[in-house]
Amino acid sequence: MSVIAYHASHEQHPPSALLRYALAAAQAGFQAIHCSDHFHPWSERQGQSGFSFSWIGAAMQATTLPFSMVCAPGQRYHPAIVAQAIATLAEMFPGRYSVELGSGEALNENITGDVWPQKEERNARLLECAGVIRRLLQGETVTHNGLVRVKEAKLYTLPAAMPPLMATALSAATAAWVGTWADGLITVGGDEAQLQEIINAFRKGGGAGKPIYVQIAFSYARTETEAQDAAFDQWRTNFFAPEVLSDLTKTTQFDSIAAYVRREDIADKMVITADPEQCITMIRQYVQMGFDRIILHNVNPQQDIFIRDFGEKVLPHI
Repeated sequence: MSVIAYHASHEQHPPSALLRYALAAAQAGFQAIHCSDHFHPWSERQGQSGFSFSWIGAAMQATTLPFSMVCAPGQRYHPAIVAQAIATLAEMFPGRYSVELGSGEALNENITGDVWPQKEERNARLLECAGVIRRLLQGETVTHNGLVRVKEAKLYTLPAAMPPLMATALSAATAAWVGTWADGLITVGGDEAQLQEIINAFRKGGGAGKPIYVQIAFSYARTETEAQDAAFDQWRTNFFAPEVLSDLTKTTQFDSIAAYVRREDIADKMVITADPEQCITMIRQYVQMGFDRIILHNVNPQQDIFIRDFGEKVLPHI
């Protein structure tokens, strides 16, 4: 059975509001919480970027739901610090926390002033980081010299059980690769045939029997016009090839390239609706594909209405 999760978008909302939304989502019947991890938002209009690790500790204390989050170790985060944060959360909230490791985006990682590597090197760095994090969580003393460097690091606070170290993938090739080392996969919603290729590649690459998550971005409101306006205002910066999204370094650059995006372009890329029945159909498609967790990200800033409506009109029918 698929778990339906609420997505807490740190790019769009201040952390105090997201804490309130997480509580409301739990009360409305969402079964898990997921959150992003940004230093900069995708656009000036989104305008937020709370620190995910601080927020997730507070949110997990305030609820009883399982939580997951994206994290990109290797440049902005040293892997030993990531391992320490994971261990602390997993020790405080046993069995409720998992993390999805990714190779990162220049928008967030460029703040260190280090060179932003090519994708192949970022993947190699991610694999090294995952290995370091896993060894530290197993209680080892770790020294590592490679694309990342660690010297005699040891965690003294460890969780009772190893939390899942999942991975992000937007292509079949990446999915097959992360299947060899990750405890699970997260990808994003989109074309069903392409998604099935990603799932199949992950499973054939070593991910058979491991959990698969999908994050769906859509725009829901009480009227079609409000849903269209919200999608165009909040998410028009996000419909570009992964190579573009990964390599731009400034929020203003995203806003500049999005100046050429039309409203009709967005309608072709995501569900924009005021109809709960259409949302039920959308979610059921992903249930039928076998995703273990379906993460709902309504890009419309009106989260109170979204949570209330889905709790009453959508979730009971999934």
